[in-house]
Amino acid sequence: MGGNTPCASCKLLRRRCTKDCVFAPYFPADDPHKFAIVHKVFGASNVSKMLQELPVHQRADAVSSIVYEANARVRDPVYGCVGAISYLQTQVTQLQMQLAMAQAEIFCIQMQPEQAHMPAVQQAHAAAAFGDDGKSFLLHDALPEYLNFGSSSSGSVIHDSLKRESLFGHDMVS
Repeated sequence: MGGNTPCASCKLLRRRCTKDCVFAPYFPADDPHKFAIVHKVFGASNVSKMLQELPVHQRADAVSSIVYEANARVRDPVYGCVGAISYLQTQVTQLQMQLAMAQAEIFCIQMQPEQAHMPAVQQAHAAAAFGDDGKSFLLHDALPEYLNFGSSSSGSVIHDSLKRESLFGHDMVS
């Protein structure tokens, strides 16, 4: 922090921490792991250049983003935070489809009691939305497999949806 206690970056790099150290406000001495990961992924020189090019009021947000990306790169060296974003987008899409199916089922269930009060012509049209047994088509067990959305028990990022195939049909990422 300039003076007595060197910041985490100066400690790791084994240099004297000056009062105008660009790292000191963002990498305190009590959290050396934070800078170690950033240094391992981006290098101290590159991070220093990035921070010096930014106005002082934007540096804290930049450091936060750099630390996030460095942690993501350590977990997933190929995709980094893009892999996590892609996984979360896939989850959102799946959950939106589940919600739409649940809303359609609720609508169909709500329509069943109203059929008893409909004239015969309207009942014939309503029957198109239901099977012969009066149940909604959405309630049948014959739903395609791709609509079966199991939840992940793992807390880590799953990259099954991110596998890429080469031109020869082999997985490039396992």
